[in-house]
Amino acid sequence: MRKITVAMVLFPGFQLLDIAGPKDAFAEVRILSHGECEYEMLTVGTTRGSVQSSSGLTVVPDRTIFDPCPQFDTVIIPGGLGIFEVLEDSTLSEWLVRQRRLSRRIAAICNGVFAFGAAGMIDNRTVTTHWMDAARLATMFPKANVEPDQIYVKDEGIYTTAGVTAGIDLALVMIEEDFGKKMALDVAKYLIVYVRRVGGQSQFSPLLETQGAADSQIQPVRQYLLDNLHLPHTMTSLAQRLNMSARNLSRVFSKECGVSLIAFLNDARIDAARRYLESTDHAVSVIARRCGFENADTLRRTFSKRLHISPMEYRQRFRSNDLGNAESGSKRDRVSEKV
Repeated sequence: MRKITVAMVLFPGFQLLDIAGPKDAFAEVRILSHGECEYEMLTVGTTRGSVQSSSGLTVVPDRTIFDPCPQFDTVIIPGGLGIFEVLEDSTLSEWLVRQRRLSRRIAAICNGVFAFGAAGMIDNRTVTTHWMDAARLATMFPKANVEPDQIYVKDEGIYTTAGVTAGIDLALVMIEEDFGKKMALDVAKYLIVYVRRVGGQSQFSPLLETQGAADSQIQPVRQYLLDNLHLPHTMTSLAQRLNMSARNLSRVFSKECGVSLIAFLNDARIDAARRYLESTDHAVSVIARRCGFENADTLRRTFSKRLHISPMEYRQRFRSNDLGNAESGSKRDRVSEKV
């Protein structure tokens, strides 16, 4: 039997699914291999006694970071709101650094990567985290290269993932590395999940998160764009609304919003298209026109390039079952479209 020892770190306020998801995925390997392959999983607490998760359920760890531990092949630290309470814990940081040196690989799920940052482990490394924490991670650890759209990132022996269910994606990646693609596929089938998820985190997150101060001089043009996405805007026409030169508008907009005006407009149009796809039966051609895209093909290309998923795939994944509003009920808008 081939056995791989995995440590799962538990701190007060950890996300239970970050541990339970990978643990269940790893456990299936022994069942599906008829006992020929196995992950031996041990929970390691950062405190003595039981550890309460963010959901209120408690887990009694097998041992703690203060106890002697076997040499682990793989170490995984979950995310959870409690991670920010343990960042100053030098004992945990020292333990993680030691495990990084001794283990074949070490992984953080969701915002568990902040513990790696506090331990100085992600300087000059490419990492990811939950899209809601990506900006904070980049600010706190500026030497790290944060990729906010990735479901998981592997940089040498350091693995990081997006939030919560991405821990299962991580487990499947490790299973494939350890026991082959067929085993990973068999586990994915058993768990009824994709062995490789289509698209990145951007399909779940709003694209327009940073929009500058409400009292800024470009607020009027931002709001005008959001209210009139269907119009064929140009930098010159928008600059004229503010009595500014196009060059100055471009400079000021980028400075205050953190993105170019054109990038802002494109993201606003994609966000609007996503809302239509989620909540209406409108054909892609109708959505394209309402959101300011030249035609349906332009929407498809832009959407796929930005979100790494097609509009129709997005609709199938995120569409609401409640389409009782009058707009979606309009026969005129229920135009079938081949894609």
